[in-house]
Amino acid sequence: MSKFVISTSSFDVNNNPYLRHLVKAGMHIVGNTYKRKLTEDEIIELLGKDTIGMIAGIEPLTERVFVSAKSLRVVSRCGAGLDNVDLTAAKRQDITVFNTPEAPAQAVAELTMGLILATLRRICQIDRLLRVNEWPRMQGQLLAAQLVGIIGLGHIGRRVARLCQAFDARVVAHDPYIDPTLHGIESLPLEKLLAEADVISLHLPYGIDTHHLLDAKAFARMKPGSIIINAARGGLIDEIALDETLISGHLGMAALDVFEQEPYHGPLIKNDKIILTSHIGSLARESRKRMEIEAAENLLEGLITAGLVKSEVNNV
Repeated sequence: MSKFVISTSSFDVNNNPYLRHLVKAGMHIVGNTYKRKLTEDEIIELLGKDTIGMIAGIEPLTERVFVSAKSLRVVSRCGAGLDNVDLTAAKRQDITVFNTPEAPAQAVAELTMGLILATLRRICQIDRLLRVNEWPRMQGQLLAAQLVGIIGLGHIGRRVARLCQAFDARVVAHDPYIDPTLHGIESLPLEKLLAEADVISLHLPYGIDTHHLLDAKAFARMKPGSIIINAARGGLIDEIALDETLISGHLGMAALDVFEQEPYHGPLIKNDKIILTSHIGSLARESRKRMEIEAAENLLEGLITAGLVKSEVNNV
């Protein structure tokens, strides 16, 4: 019996028509029993030598993984980002890679908006104080009065920009590959955006060129009291430098949904000027369902193209 792996920490197997058809075609599903992000060694063990396809999460899919998984032909990423996948190595091993860039976009954009509003109005700080019998009268800020700088204007960044504009905020953007003016947004060089924006939100992929894009030097260029939001990838921010800059008072607030090491156990946990969430950007019921359906459909289509599943199975 052919085998495919679902390596995401959670996945609704029972209500996915494309998975049902793969099972009917004689395929066996193997899941992630750890229910968390897998290490390189763990994903190698899970894939073994007989897996022909996988629905992937954010585990490291390195050359070592692909070389070890001798039968693997299709990787269907359940999500938008592909920075955890060595695409060059996949190509060398004749492995086709898919992703679902549009499916999680609205969910991540809405979480970003929630984090922006929560930081501006100090919602989480006030909640914590109220629970220890204080009655804080902490003054916040209006989103409508802020200059919002979006770094990365892809599927998610464009949505965040539109949502901020709906609040009457002025929005500027920086993207080396997409012209913001084509979307009615003022374009700024990165250094100018960092110096002028009141709220900075990251929406770009992680890679060698973007590692610690926001570091101590970048924080020093920012306006005093400015706010940083990151619901993209953890490695974009130097977390130690962020902690120190928040403690110094130079930055007003921050909110992170992603971290360099997950689960996160670093010093930011003790910093009351930051909101931390556990990589939940795509975890809205409607978006998650769409992601899983699209990921399974991509897997099926990839296996059909590879000649490993008969095309008549795709009658969902």
